[in-house]
Amino acid sequence: MSYSIGQVADKLGVTIDTIRYYDKSGLLPFVKRNSIGRREFTDNDLHLMRTIVCLKNAGVSVADIATFIALRLEGDTTLNDRYQLLKTHEQELQQRITDLQDTMSYLKFKEWYYETATVAGHEDIHFVPGTNEVLPGLDQEYDAYLKATGQLVELSRFANVKDYRLRKR
Repeated sequence: MSYSIGQVADKLGVTIDTIRYYDKSGLLPFVKRNSIGRREFTDNDLHLMRTIVCLKNAGVSVADIATFIALRLEGDTTLNDRYQLLKTHEQELQQRITDLQDTMSYLKFKEWYYETATVAGHEDIHFVPGTNEVLPGLDQEYDAYLKATGQLVELSRFANVKDYRLRKR
């Protein structure tokens, strides 16, 4: 079966301009053009396009996606190289997921902070008396809340919050 660029865009949930960008970036050397120069996508092309979209969603650079596509076109001699490229990006994506989960944990702490202040009717419950400085042991109070409510995974994540952007890559 043959698909137009518009049909592919609809199927993949991307814009036609995105597909054109991928083509100009060298990510679509496998896509053939008809006699009047229009791209004609096959089912196999659609499969490869899904791979590109998946890699892009995973944060893989256009350069690395182009490397992956070039390796695929070389054939079986590059199977291990492609596998290793995907494995590396899987590890990076897993680390980003973990970082985001840790960040979400801290946001949940802030939600708890404001929920308890809202219930009390004022934020002073979290301040050193007579100041607007947060109580030094507030994180331990939240830890105790998480333990009491059985949120042990959340407790371990809350302890891991760091600025993930500073992590060496």
